[in-house]
Amino acid sequence: MIDTLDVGERTTRVAVMNYASTVKVEFPLRTYFDKASMKEAISHIEPLSAGTMTGLAIQTAMDEVFTEEMGTRPATFNIPKVVIVVTDGRPQDQVQDVAASARTAGIEIYAVGVDRADMQSLRIMASEPLDEHVFYVETYGVIEKLTSKFRETFCAVNVCAPGSHDCEQVCVSNGGSYLCDCYEGYALNPDKRTCSAVDMCAPGRHECDQICVSNNGSYVCECYEGYTLNPDKKTCAATDMCAAGRHDCAQVCLSNDGSYSCDCFEGYTLNPDKKTCSAADMCAPGRHDCEQVCVRDDLFYTCDCYRGYTLNPDKKTCSRTDVCAPGTHDCEQVCVSNGGSYTCDCYEGFTLNPDKKTCSRAITSSLITAEESCKCEAIAALQDSVTSRLEALSRKYILFLTRSSAYSSLLVF
Repeated sequence: MIDTLDVGERTTRVAVMNYASTVKVEFPLRTYFDKASMKEAISHIEPLSAGTMTGLAIQTAMDEVFTEEMGTRPATFNIPKVVIVVTDGRPQDQVQDVAASARTAGIEIYAVGVDRADMQSLRIMASEPLDEHVFYVETYGVIEKLTSKFRETFCAVNVCAPGSHDCEQVCVSNGGSYLCDCYEGYALNPDKRTCSAVDMCAPGRHECDQICVSNNGSYVCECYEGYTLNPDKKTCAATDMCAAGRHDCAQVCLSNDGSYSCDCFEGYTLNPDKKTCSAADMCAPGRHDCEQVCVRDDLFYTCDCYRGYTLNPDKKTCSRTDVCAPGTHDCEQVCVSNGGSYTCDCYEGFTLNPDKKTCSRAITSSLITAEESCKCEAIAALQDSVTSRLEALSRKYILFLTRSSAYSSLLVF
């Protein structure tokens, strides 16, 4: 039966439903547009369990199959809607009203009975004239015998046969006449025969999340830089721009909602090119917290203090040092503290050597004038006279020392 149809997206679309006590849509009108794929899918269909809910199957066809979402073309195209019911039993639900509703909605119903099918039920559901819409076969295996009858019914006059119409793109049979249509992405011109490309990327015509790229009557979706197209080929997801190989930062890459910026490790600064880094002077003003001296150490720094100061435990601030404490200076005798430094001095009778550290005993000398010389000589003579007098007296006077229990006395005669 499929081989007798002109299957295609722009010609005949086919859907298959399987029903028993339940209904299953095996594939809708939008799924297959070539005979080979369609027949392959049909070959894998498994019969459902017992039951014959024919009315439910026809209602499902109206509600779930003949919809634009599932592949039915717009009503303005006037595409015929056909249902072929193949059954081997009697309907177990109300089929008459449902079939009447389907026919009223413009659906043409063909009924094919197999083996013990109830012919009266087939006539109730089929469209008029019944002799063109009701068929019977002994087994499923001989349904192919009906091919010629279906061909006669479906294609009594093929007004869309090549060379029989003047449609530029698509010919749609409409009873004994035809209408022209266009491929997706094209619109029918006022002459109702030729087609012109439509801007498929115009607002409201596409469903791209970010960028629509027109492509000869169709379109494809793309994404902004920093985003990648999702598998649905419509929406976009932010890309990790800092993944290996995606950025040109020399040291640190910072992802930023589909984009990125570069940064540097501690101790480096970003160059004007915003990509590469240069070592920073960590001892530059404002970059360190040393109180007195900053000492650069490769990419880091340490703090130090001026002479006469020592670094505190916080490794940043300094305290004055006792520069004259034992072991902290090199003065031989006296250390004199002077702010944060010191000078050396000597004890009395010593003088500081030129090295400003050691001391030598002082040599006293004086310049004596003539007058002072006379005074010295007079003093010397007086000293000699007094000495001689004392020696003479020492020979005339006797010193007695006595002691009794009552008193002690010194008697000089």
